[in-house]
Parts: sequence; structure tokens; C-alpha cells
Amino acid sequence: MKEGVLQVAKLMAVAAKTAPKARGIDNISIAILSTSEELEKLASKMEELAKEYGAFFSRDAENVRNSEAVVLIGAKVVDLGIKTPPEYKVDLNTVMTLLNLGIALGSAVKVASMLNVDNRIMYTIGLAAQKLKLLEADYIIGIPLSAKAKNIYFDRKR
Repeated sequence: MKEGVLQVAKLMAVAAKTAPKARGIDNISIAILSTSEELEKLASKMEELAKEYGAFFSRDAENVRNSEAVVLIGAKVVDLGIKTPPEYKVDLNTVMTLLNLGIALGSAVKVASMLNVDNRIMYTIGLAAQKLKLLEADYIIGIPLSAKAKNIYFDRKR
């Protein structure tokens, strides 16, 4: 099963990289974690962060430990040369960066879904990955992947 999940992770990376981007500027970075050492390091950092950010980080850490792989997708804020309207509360470069990240995430999870690999978009993974400097990005989101008889990412304890 693990090899199949890793193939899907690679296809997810392709989908995220080729997703449409604001002004066509590629500010997306991607990494795939699949060894037990990589997953444990990430899960341990998530548990450490639970003390500051909440118990749900520990819950998600268990999901990481039980996953075959994790896809990290990050985005770096870049200057697009667009003026931010005064009505916006957030700089337009940040808005466009987060839109790019969202489109890349959607493209990636669509691939996983089409190939029947269970997944869930997790901010908790992204923050831990950022603290561990696993990607050079201003914002990171993680997608754990699993191929088991039952989806491990749902019916979870709060």
C-alpha cells in the first residue's frame, strides 16, 4: 500500500505545482515526507506545539503517525506589483499568496480523492513543518495520506 500512496503523493505534487497562480508567478513549494523518522519528527513537533496551541495538535500528531505519507505545500509571499485597495485589511500580496496556496491544495487533494487515498488538509501539520523549517515558505499546510480499510482522518476525538 505504501508504494501506491507514495505514487499518489507525487501526482499530488504535480497537481499543486501546475495549479493556476496569480499573475503566473510560481511561489509554491512542495515536499513529501514518507519515512517513519520524518513522520515521527513532525508528529513530535506537533505534540510540543499542543502545549501552546491546543490539544487538537496532539490528536493530529497521532494521525501523522498512522499515515503512510504527508504532502507539505507552502507558499512564499512575493511582490506582484499590484496596489492594495484601501478597503483591504490585508496586503494584496498576502491575499494572492493565500489564494495560490488554496488553489494548489485543492488541486492536490482532488488527485488524492480521485485515486481513493484518504487525506485531510491540516494547518497543524503546516505550523509544525514551518517550525522545523521543512520548506522555505511563509505559509505551509500539510496533507496526511492513508490507505486503510477506514478513513483515519474522520470520526476523530475532539
